[in-house]
Amino acid sequence: MRFIGSFRETIRNMNPQLRLFLIGMAMLGICGGVFDTAFNNFLSDTFNINAADRGRLEFPRELPGFLTALFSGMLFFLPEIYVAVTAALAIGLGMLGIAIWGGTWVPMLCFLTLWSAGAHLMMPVRSSIGMNLAQSHEKGKRLGQIQSAGLGASIVGCLMVWGMMRYIGVSYRVVFAVAGVAGLIGAVVIAAMQLPGIHLERSKFVWRKEYWLYYVLSLLFGARKQIFITFGPWVLVKIFHQPVWVFAQLWITAAVLGIFFQPMLGRLIDRLGVRFVLMWDAILIFFVCIGYAFCSRIPDPRIAVWILYSCLVGDQLLFGTGMARDIYLSRIAKKPEDVSPSLSMGVSINHIVSMSIPTVCGIMWESYGYSSVFVGAAAVALIMLFFTSMIKVPQTVAGR
Repeated sequence: MRFIGSFRETIRNMNPQLRLFLIGMAMLGICGGVFDTAFNNFLSDTFNINAADRGRLEFPRELPGFLTALFSGMLFFLPEIYVAVTAALAIGLGMLGIAIWGGTWVPMLCFLTLWSAGAHLMMPVRSSIGMNLAQSHEKGKRLGQIQSAGLGASIVGCLMVWGMMRYIGVSYRVVFAVAGVAGLIGAVVIAAMQLPGIHLERSKFVWRKEYWLYYVLSLLFGARKQIFITFGPWVLVKIFHQPVWVFAQLWITAAVLGIFFQPMLGRLIDRLGVRFVLMWDAILIFFVCIGYAFCSRIPDPRIAVWILYSCLVGDQLLFGTGMARDIYLSRIAKKPEDVSPSLSMGVSINHIVSMSIPTVCGIMWESYGYSSVFVGAAAVALIMLFFTSMIKVPQTVAGR
């Protein structure tokens, strides 16, 4: 009861604009929880595709990510709040489209692309708005809180998939429709925010040689991210034949842990720095890759599948270290208005490999077995470790 009372007091005393933003992120978290939990099983059950086809699907799904800098540049005349509203609308409408017309391949691709455009456009804007809602020495803490709100709400989405599909027997269409409505509610809530001073004048595009290390880290993150998003769950679906509600349970576990882990990680970034956090991220990712690559060689399949469960949950938690890259950029930025378009550029750069890596890895899977995909990912983790060791952050500039 004391915890609940303290939580209520914190919400009551919170900056009203931050409160609205957290609610909006929570609605999108519900939408994301449904998508992350159900989409791989939806593809397998509806279209019966193999690993190579699953890899090729990532090209149209990730193309909007590659175009994020372009989309952001096209919307340069809008305050960032309205860019976030546009992104949330695309997420909600994309999910509703999949719910209604997703049983056919081409319409599914079209609405998946719309959803993807919104999700990728939201990534840099969420970080930029979040850092502007924080003091200069508490940016990690604030981004951790925002990620925690989204993760907490994603539990609701996971519970919907688990409960509605396992115990009630509803279709994918119903859970996707509910998720789409949640996304649209998120757009309405974000639209109610009043932050006219945040980056009213934004550059269309920013490319500076001084940011080269941030660009390299974004590129490597794209490779690491896409291998796990595409093929991590696919190992459980195709090799270990796990049903959709198992993924709901795993996402719930990751989200519950993340509610506490993400704010702690944010505070760790503020205290020990981005270099420390990103180096340990690379080290831990290496061991996650090894777990994925060789778990099938364990004689007892029950132990093997629990190792995979741990790898999937651990990987989800480590995605939160992305806030360290965002904070690193904010520290080295030549001027504050560089941050948002540069974050968008980072998203575009990491999708250069996000579009191509899944196709290559899908072919590797079919030709050499699934382990080869994660051995390659382990090599990427070692390269990440090398470049993160080169990070040097200047003294904090007031207001950044």
